[in-house]
Amino acid sequence: MSGVNKVIIVGRLGADPELKSVGNGQNVARLSIATSENWTGKDGQKQERTEWHRVVVWGRQAENCAKHLAKGRQVFVEGRLQTRSWEDQQGQKKYATEIVANNVQFLGGNSERTEGAYNTNKSTAAAGAENSYQDFGPEPQFDAADEIPF
Repeated sequence: MSGVNKVIIVGRLGADPELKSVGNGQNVARLSIATSENWTGKDGQKQERTEWHRVVVWGRQAENCAKHLAKGRQVFVEGRLQTRSWEDQQGQKKYATEIVANNVQFLGGNSERTEGAYNTNKSTAAAGAENSYQDFGPEPQFDAADEIPF
């Protein structure tokens, strides 16, 4: 039996993209994206919860992300969840779950690029999203062991 592994998020970057070249010369970018949900609690108080997502982007799309995106920029990401494991320097097994992107659309910018998935026009999925930067609280800090092991 096969399943569906598809993730779609619209959020804001918590930091500038990190671009690296791996052993075979292929580029990979790592993005940290915040999504927030708001609701009113039973007591009438407004509540907010922010979730941080690790996103990995490969190839030319990674280069475009590094070139055009910056902290606070809104993006639409479509991809799949992937969990990887490795051993740290102390021999402890570590795990990380991240979104491997196959489509990244830049939202809310001033430019009107239309390079396939790299356009800055609002997508219909993000039409109601706010353009102003919001402080989502501190971006999670990752250990050096959290780096993509290639």
